[in-house]
Amino acid sequence: MPRETIRDWRRSGRSGRVLQARVDESCPICGPAHLDEGEYAYLLGLYLGDGCLSEHRRGVFKLRISLDSRQPMIIEECARSMAIVARGRRVGRQAGRGCTIVGAYWKHWPCVFPQHGPGPKHSRRIELAPWQQQLTSAHPDRLLRGLVHSDGCRVENRVAGKTYPRYLFSNRSGDIQRLFCAACADFGVSWTQPSFKEISVAKARDVARLDVVIGPKR
Repeated sequence: MPRETIRDWRRSGRSGRVLQARVDESCPICGPAHLDEGEYAYLLGLYLGDGCLSEHRRGVFKLRISLDSRQPMIIEECARSMAIVARGRRVGRQAGRGCTIVGAYWKHWPCVFPQHGPGPKHSRRIELAPWQQQLTSAHPDRLLRGLVHSDGCRVENRVAGKTYPRYLFSNRSGDIQRLFCAACADFGVSWTQPSFKEISVAKARDVARLDVVIGPKR
């Protein structure tokens, strides 16, 4: 867990407030700017898994998403989606302990991610706003790609001496687990829950369907 994330949770807990930026022409939520729905759905999946927002001076927020440094293609895809959603703002990369933190500053990140709040996500309620529900229902494949790229994997499952691929999604938040399952339903794949924090997609047809939009993490 990055030290900056813990620091921001503590600060947010003390202040007890989440600031909203003023209406701005560059914001696709409180203003008229265009929002690329597919890129947003992907970035939302990454944010729900490994992202956080931190408040800085003058009402500016920084979005940080921590990713495995051994997966450079996911890092690049995250940076590209972040730049598109943030209307071309500069996206930086910072080396962490075994991870790469992709981040960008923008006053309107709380508009784009209204799930922002103090403390870790599994300790509070995570719900999508109506406009987010409509968007993710239209792009469940992109949301699933972001969720798996952050908190999922494709593994080989051994049954009766034979090897079968399956996808696993692991998150401590029951709300985020339900969002993953809802996206699976919208995309037409079935799932099971082998443990309290894991969701499994194991049927051959469903794994093949996810392979088309996710595939190996690298």
